[in-house]
Amino acid sequence: MTSLPDYTLEQAARAQGARVVVGVDEVGRGPLAGPVTAAAVWLDPDRLPPGLNDSKKLTAKRRVALAAAIRDCAEVSVAHASVQEIDALNILQASHLAMCRAIAGLSCLPDMALVDGNRLPRDLPCPGQAVVRGDGQSLSIAAASIVAKVTRDAIMADLAQQFPGYGWEKNAGYPTPAHLAGLRDIGVSPHHRRSFAPVHNILCGASS
Repeated sequence: MTSLPDYTLEQAARAQGARVVVGVDEVGRGPLAGPVTAAAVWLDPDRLPPGLNDSKKLTAKRRVALAAAIRDCAEVSVAHASVQEIDALNILQASHLAMCRAIAGLSCLPDMALVDGNRLPRDLPCPGQAVVRGDGQSLSIAAASIVAKVTRDAIMADLAQQFPGYGWEKNAGYPTPAHLAGLRDIGVSPHHRRSFAPVHNILCGASS
C-alpha cells in the first residue's frame, strides 16, 4: 500500500520550537520552455485540506480543486525564475532562486522550511531541511507542489495562446513529440530555454 504524505515532519519541527513551518517545492525543471515556478505554503495544522498528495499523483482537475482549497486555508506564496535566469544561472540554481523568492513572499520569515529535494538553496533566508521525495512525505511540501504545478500549468496554457504550435497547453513545455515537432517546424520562441540541448541544437543548426 502506498503511503500518503503526513504532518510528521512539521510536528517534529514544531516540537523543536519552530512556530512557522512551511513546505517549499518547485515545478518546471524539465521543460524546454517557460519559467520554473516555486511555491511556499504555511499550513494551519487545525485546517489541513483533505486529499493532499504529490501533485504528480493527482489528476489535473483534482490539483486545481486542491490548489483553491489550499489558498483558502493556508498562507501561500508563489514565485518564478525566468527563462533568461535559467539560461544564465542553470536550472538548479534558478529553481533555488524561485524557492527563495517564494519564501521571501510570505508575510513572515519561517522558522523552518521543508524543501523538496536533496539539497537546500545556498541563499535560503531561514533554517531549512532538505527532504528527498518530500512531496510524498510532507503535507506542506505536497501542498506547495500542487500550487506550483497548477500555477505554472496556467502560465503555459496562456503562453500557448500567444505562441501556438508547440502544444504547451497540453505538455506545459516538456519535450513531448508534439513540442519537439513544433520546435523543428516553427523554430525557437522567446520563451524557450536556449541553454537546453534540444533548443540549443536547433539554434546552432539555424546559424550554421
